[in-house]
Amino acid sequence: MADKENATKIEKMPNSETMKGISSEDVPFEEDIIRNPTSVNCWQRYIDHKLQNKSPAKQMFLIYERALAVFERSYKLWYHYLKYRESTIVNKCPTDNSWRALCDTYERCLMRLHKMPRIWICYCEVMIKRGLITETRRVFDRALRSLPVTQHMRIWTLYIGFLTSHDLPETTIRVYRRYLKMNPKAREDYVEYLIERDQIDEAAKELTTLVNQDQNVSEKGRTAHQLWTQLCDLISKNPVKIFSLNVDAIIRQGIYRYTDQVGFLWCSLADYYIRSAEFERARDVYEEAIAKVSTVRDFAQVYDAYAAFEEREVSIMMQEVEQSGDPEEEVDLEWMFQRYQHLMERKNELMNSVLLRQNPHNVGEWLNRVNIYEGNYNKQIETFKEAVKSVNPKIQVGKVRDLWIGLAKLYEDNGDLDAARKTFETAVISQFGGVSELANVWCAYAEMEMKHKRAKAALTVMQRACVVPKPGDYENMQSVQARVHRSPILWAMYADYEECCGTVESCRKVYDKMIELRVASPQMIMNYAMFLEENEYFELAFQAYEKGIALFKWPGVFDIWNTYLVKFIKRYGGKKLERARDLFEQCLENCPPTHAKYIFLLYAKLEEEHGLARHALSIYNRACSGVDRADMHSMYNIYIKKVQEMYGIAQCRPIFERAISELPEDKSRAMSLRYAQLETTVGEIDRARAIYAHAAEISDPKVHVKFWDTWKNFEVAHGNEATVRDMLRVRRSVEASYNVNVTLTSVQMRVDAERKAQETTTSSNPMDSLDQQQQQPSDGAGSITQVSMNKGNISFVRGAGKTVQQNTTENPDEIDLDEDDDDEEDDGGDADISVKVVPAQIFGNLKLAEEEEEA
Repeated sequence: MADKENATKIEKMPNSETMKGISSEDVPFEEDIIRNPTSVNCWQRYIDHKLQNKSPAKQMFLIYERALAVFERSYKLWYHYLKYRESTIVNKCPTDNSWRALCDTYERCLMRLHKMPRIWICYCEVMIKRGLITETRRVFDRALRSLPVTQHMRIWTLYIGFLTSHDLPETTIRVYRRYLKMNPKAREDYVEYLIERDQIDEAAKELTTLVNQDQNVSEKGRTAHQLWTQLCDLISKNPVKIFSLNVDAIIRQGIYRYTDQVGFLWCSLADYYIRSAEFERARDVYEEAIAKVSTVRDFAQVYDAYAAFEEREVSIMMQEVEQSGDPEEEVDLEWMFQRYQHLMERKNELMNSVLLRQNPHNVGEWLNRVNIYEGNYNKQIETFKEAVKSVNPKIQVGKVRDLWIGLAKLYEDNGDLDAARKTFETAVISQFGGVSELANVWCAYAEMEMKHKRAKAALTVMQRACVVPKPGDYENMQSVQARVHRSPILWAMYADYEECCGTVESCRKVYDKMIELRVASPQMIMNYAMFLEENEYFELAFQAYEKGIALFKWPGVFDIWNTYLVKFIKRYGGKKLERARDLFEQCLENCPPTHAKYIFLLYAKLEEEHGLARHALSIYNRACSGVDRADMHSMYNIYIKKVQEMYGIAQCRPIFERAISELPEDKSRAMSLRYAQLETTVGEIDRARAIYAHAAEISDPKVHVKFWDTWKNFEVAHGNEATVRDMLRVRRSVEASYNVNVTLTSVQMRVDAERKAQETTTSSNPMDSLDQQQQQPSDGAGSITQVSMNKGNISFVRGAGKTVQQNTTENPDEIDLDEDDDDEEDDGGDADISVKVVPAQIFGNLKLAEEEEEA
């Protein structure tokens, strides 16, 4: 009110009093104000002038008051006036009267500018600096009442910061509740404040509100799972401070909602009851958790917490017994210790229960459960029965047959054979995942009977298992019971039992039935033949081999043919030579090259021992082209050796030439060296030199050094200067051809790379590619003739070399000179030179002019 009276007094002040403190420099500004009394800019220029001259504060206050007396609602003048007054007292104590005067000035300003949020903010900041809590809170409340709702957030931020900086929990909670109505997103900050101030019940309620909101991520980036974790941790560790929430219901809701944190939430619930001193409730929670968790991680977490709780209880009770010595407490201690020991003993069983809850169709875990109950016969029987009822064969993990066989074996081991037989009888009509499982059950049934020396019962079981069903015997002919008669395992065991306990005729019927049903394997066929051979039915054994040959195809029939042929030769030798030849020819008719080598060798050996030599050589000749490419070299070696032994070296030459032309390069080179050495041995030097020259075409001097060293040593020993020069010329020619091939290959690779790059550029910029296509040469002019060596088979007779004529310009006045090479070594023969076409772009317009003249 004093400032208002001063302003009225200044406005009505006489000129003599108003002019006090005005210097000669201020006169122009005073005159400007008199001329333009309603211009804010004039007053602002006057104020800026006084500020530049650093006029006293009282003079500045006087000028601002005079200006505001004229412009009462000028935000600009009021704001600068308030900031200037604040700057003059910033270093003074907050209890100084000047701060009070500043607040009075703010009050006068807000009487006219109460809708200006910046003024209110500045006023609140001044009140915060004064440290008057109640007055400051009232100013904040007045600001919120005065300003529109859209401006409230600017005040609330400052208001909350002011309250949280002081220890005023009740006031802050009340204000925060008002603030959350305006900004619910600040609830996390409110929770943090409540936890800091130990307001656990209120914090738990607000956290519950946050958790129930359908938000994936909170304002601070925390997931709903993290909020749940914080809530459970808060309420479980502070059970005494929670009054308004149902902790049990909240945590159980989290257990069903967050399946990946089931173990942690169960432990939190048990911890809540432990801290509430409700130990029996905590044990019930642990037992319930162990009975419901379905993952090993959750089980381990709950079990470890449960064991730690029981161990802690036992240790506390032991300390109490030591202090008191009460016999009743000793009884309680013994009871608690037994409970703890029982928990330790049940660990494997509880773990197995978790795994079975996770997948009740896991046969392996059911068998592990049976092993856990080892020594408890009734419990094992109960487990087996529960397992065969629970496992679904369509989605089983493992084999359900192991359960049936294990149950029957358990009965058998305990002497209850009747129960074991009933188990097998029930098993063979049950469902399985495949035919092999049912077959194994039948085999186990027969083995049990055989083990107890009931051979006839075992044969009866196998006969029942292998009976071919008739249409109508089963409702579903696709069931395993309707298809088990085609199981090779079942028939193999049936045949073994017949061999041991039956007659030859009954055993033959079993094997013949196997062949008829086409369930026999090559090994079964050989077993059948060996059985007949042991009983001296040799022709029947050979018939068994032939039945097996008709049943299988290559390469599965190889073992049968091999055994059949060996046995036949061993039995008859040369007595039935024509029949043996027919068998070999029949075998080789469809024999793949990979298996033909051994058959050919066996056939040739038969002819050598019991037939004709020329027949044997004919077979070796066929073998050289009929075996696999990898075996051709060894077959040629055998063939050459046999011919050399029978007819001498002269007859070997055509074979060598054929081998050199048909074998791969490496083997052909080795065969050439052997051929040359053989010719050298018999004194055919020229023939040997020709062989070396022929093999040189496929021998790179940089790679096959051994070949060239061998030829060099040959020429040194048997040649002369001319032949050595010829050898060196051939070497240079071959080396040059390999170098040209490598160079052209690299050039072609580079051209392909450039073409790919151009195609990429074309696809990225179609307009530029059009220009490039106009500038590109034609394929015929710009292509490079690729020269490549023949890497495949070679011919013994060298063909004429092919040359390509270059397109060159001719001078009609040119003198034809016979230019000889400086080296006389090149006179001996022609070298194969590969030439590439010269691109037309090199000749340019000259080439075009020449073509026009010719036209």
